[in-house]
Amino acid sequence: MDRKSIFVLIACFALLFLGSQLINKMYPPVPVPAGAPGATNASGQVSAPHSNAPAPAVLSPADTNRIATPILPPLTGQEQTLVITNADARYTFTSRGGGLSTVELVKYPETIKRKKTKAELQDFATLNTPYAAPVLALFGDQSVQDDGQFLLTQTDAGVRAEKVLTNGLRLVKEFRLGTNYLFHTKVRLENTSSQPLALSAQEWAVGTATPMGPDDHASTHGIAWYNGRKMEEKAATWFLNAGFLFWGGTPRPEFRAGQSNVVWVAAQNQFFVLAAMLPTNAPAQEFASRAVVLPRPSEGWYSHADKPAPKGFQNLLLFPATMIPAGEALEREIHFYAGPKEYRTLARIADRFQNNVDHVMGFNGFFGFFSKALLLSMNWLANTLSLPYGWAIIVITVIIKGLFWPITAAQTRMSRRMAALQPQMKAIQEKYKDDPLKAQKKIGEFWKEHKINPLSGCLPLLLQMPVFFGFFFMIRTAIELRGASFFWVADLSKPDTLFVIPGLNFIPFLATPEGLPFNLLPLLMGVTMLWQAHLMPPSPGMDPTQQKIMKYMPVMFILFLYNYSAGLALYWTVQNLLSVLQTKFTKIEPPKSTPAAPATSPALTPVSKKKK
Repeated sequence: MDRKSIFVLIACFALLFLGSQLINKMYPPVPVPAGAPGATNASGQVSAPHSNAPAPAVLSPADTNRIATPILPPLTGQEQTLVITNADARYTFTSRGGGLSTVELVKYPETIKRKKTKAELQDFATLNTPYAAPVLALFGDQSVQDDGQFLLTQTDAGVRAEKVLTNGLRLVKEFRLGTNYLFHTKVRLENTSSQPLALSAQEWAVGTATPMGPDDHASTHGIAWYNGRKMEEKAATWFLNAGFLFWGGTPRPEFRAGQSNVVWVAAQNQFFVLAAMLPTNAPAQEFASRAVVLPRPSEGWYSHADKPAPKGFQNLLLFPATMIPAGEALEREIHFYAGPKEYRTLARIADRFQNNVDHVMGFNGFFGFFSKALLLSMNWLANTLSLPYGWAIIVITVIIKGLFWPITAAQTRMSRRMAALQPQMKAIQEKYKDDPLKAQKKIGEFWKEHKINPLSGCLPLLLQMPVFFGFFFMIRTAIELRGASFFWVADLSKPDTLFVIPGLNFIPFLATPEGLPFNLLPLLMGVTMLWQAHLMPPSPGMDPTQQKIMKYMPVMFILFLYNYSAGLALYWTVQNLLSVLQTKFTKIEPPKSTPAAPATSPALTPVSKKKK
């Protein structure tokens, strides 16, 4: 690598780290207009909707090309609410829209902290949001929607919401609570008039995806849907359309899909999901999801006024216009799962409804096979052997390393043999430097003579990559790791931040608005990676500059994984230590016949010409 290439490489990295800062200086983010949901007033408090105002389920007014999310009409009377609690959750129903406003999961705290106040202990993980339409609110023209006020009645199994419109349409919504975080709904559209009733196309709200914690990245929450054959996901980053690095695009106001094949849709974040499941023989026509502006939290990344307000994404099932004869009714049934992304529970529900809703875990791809196996193994170790999850990760890492030990040991021996024979290979390259093709041929003959396969070093890496990505995706959604502690780590699903260094919030990728978090495990991971790279001999033929770049490549991994899950950093640190141990213990035998000098090597012996 020449000096020009090195300069270009350094410039690219500088642009990577400093480009976003320059763009923010040149084009500062547009602040949320005063009075909009999530905006701060003069006293620094967050503006929230009044009880008699429409829910703020629209995009920011700064978006001139937006598609408005359906909103409920202004409240004309007193809002009625009903709260029902079972062993799993607390369900809050509202007369405004006649639906389910929020689901609070009483077994899961909203955030995991080292120390909690009494008030914070009462904050539960909440699905849906009062800043969007309640679950099963119906939108359309006046044939299906008027003032949006329903009469709520508590039943033996749940809640009934009903009302009669001026055109004679009677809407009845029945909510029946079940077990395993399920609740079942039935909507009846009854024509009580003496004439056929034409209903417009309808949009049914079925849940809003919101971030769970104040610092949750936009990649951790979003939407998903299933068409009977495959699942498609869209994270919040897709809606924001941030582009590559800092070249942002125009935000996407809506996602729409489906052709009479929408089996289920899900509003999800990193560890929880609200999924609306239709009967497989009666899917919805289409599915849409649109942005909802949320109020700023009191702490974390989104609490700062110079940052864009957080957004949720409201899911809507779309049904076509229809005609209901006089005295008849149309019924639709939807089952809901509102709970944690716990694989065994979701697998049972998927088997019950035959709809593959467990794919929301992300275990349906190639790497999903390994993620599922690793998750089940980790849970078995934790439940059967009563191991804490941190130790379960270590045990799995040791087992995997043991399975790959013969292959990686052979690769280590091969690398050392290649390093020992490198002087002879350099001599060949020097002798035939004017004829690269012949030099390559002679080196190939030299490798064949000494039984060296230069590609053998790739095999252990290729075999271990699925396991690494399996860990990556498993830890990303494993609810079991949420709140699992390990020595100084309070939550294995989050970075192990011990403290924050103030004044260093200008460092891209690593810093937060409060400063630079000190995460110990990623630093240990980087040290062990550097140690491992130092022990491994360089590949033959690689120039010194490339060798240095490869040796310090672990620094890049630290940058990318510094604020990722402590569980993944723990796995990689243990993996590196075991690799160092294996490198120390692996012995090699010297080549059986090492040439005394390159000139006498059979590969270099010139062919004598016959005299004429």
